[in-house]
Amino acid sequence: MQYRTLGRTGVQVSTLALGAMNFGKIGRTTRDEVTAIVDAALEAGVNLIDTADAYSGGESEEMVGKAIAGRRDDLVLATKATLPMGDKHNRQGSSRRWLVTALEDSLRRLGVDHVDLYQIHRWDPNTSDEETLSALTDLQRAGKIRYFGSSTFPAYRIVQAQWAAREHHLSRYVTEQPSYSILQRGIEIHVLPVTEQYGLGVMVWSPLASGWLSGAIREGREITTSRSTFMPQRFDTTIPSNRARLDAVEQLAKVADEAGLTMIQLALGFVTAHPGVTSALIGPRTLDHLHSQLAAADTTLSADVLDAIDAIVSPGTDLAAHEKNDAPPALLDPSLRRR
Repeated sequence: MQYRTLGRTGVQVSTLALGAMNFGKIGRTTRDEVTAIVDAALEAGVNLIDTADAYSGGESEEMVGKAIAGRRDDLVLATKATLPMGDKHNRQGSSRRWLVTALEDSLRRLGVDHVDLYQIHRWDPNTSDEETLSALTDLQRAGKIRYFGSSTFPAYRIVQAQWAAREHHLSRYVTEQPSYSILQRGIEIHVLPVTEQYGLGVMVWSPLASGWLSGAIREGREITTSRSTFMPQRFDTTIPSNRARLDAVEQLAKVADEAGLTMIQLALGFVTAHPGVTSALIGPRTLDHLHSQLAAADTTLSADVLDAIDAIVSPGTDLAAHEKNDAPPALLDPSLRRR
């Protein structure tokens, strides 16, 4: 396992980090399976675990808490808030009122007195940067979080938050967690240059592109990934963007074969090759999934392989731009651009 410094924090983290979104009802992973996955990941040298309050309604945090009991100090623990937790209006977002409550709930579920990294899961357009950063700074000073970061922020919001922190003399985001894979390279245009400029640590999610790059999805095969059951539109090959992904996968499979790599090794080796990326978040549902992904821990892609990937999916290209999750609200809600 390789290790890199998380932004400018001085904290060393593994280049493969354990993402816990599939723990619980989302991935149908049981508590015993989660404990086995965490045990194996830590044994392999993974030292960063990332979860969120919204994952299976808090069940993921509870499972992670049980699995790390007695070895809290051996790992860097990260969680997130902002997405809705129930149907009440104020049990979401990034207001001080909600973040203080959400963090206390997360600490209780995790069974710890602090988290190393607390992240804003999505930009909240209804809350000012000063409000959010002030709350996070106070939680940091209280010792309940060591650092804080953002997730899936568009580049201009990352810049705005850095400016607001300086303007109001507050602590700043030290990490960003964007989506990044061979098939979704849009962050190379704006986000990664910005995070490099500000010295942010970057932990990328969905490096296997929701299973498209797992090796299981190929031309002529029935698509049976877990996500195809609750997000079927992402795998319907009659949709042009999905057809483009499948065509790219077929070409990438040939590149992997010629390089003597699995598709997973190719995919994870690609994202960790970028100098702006600190860690790739892997999200196994089973122990077998974990082992297949850990096999990429020391994968280094040659320049020829990286060039071949560029020829298939050019730098800065998103094959499914509508799945970015960082579009300005007015693009999604006509009422916000027509009033």
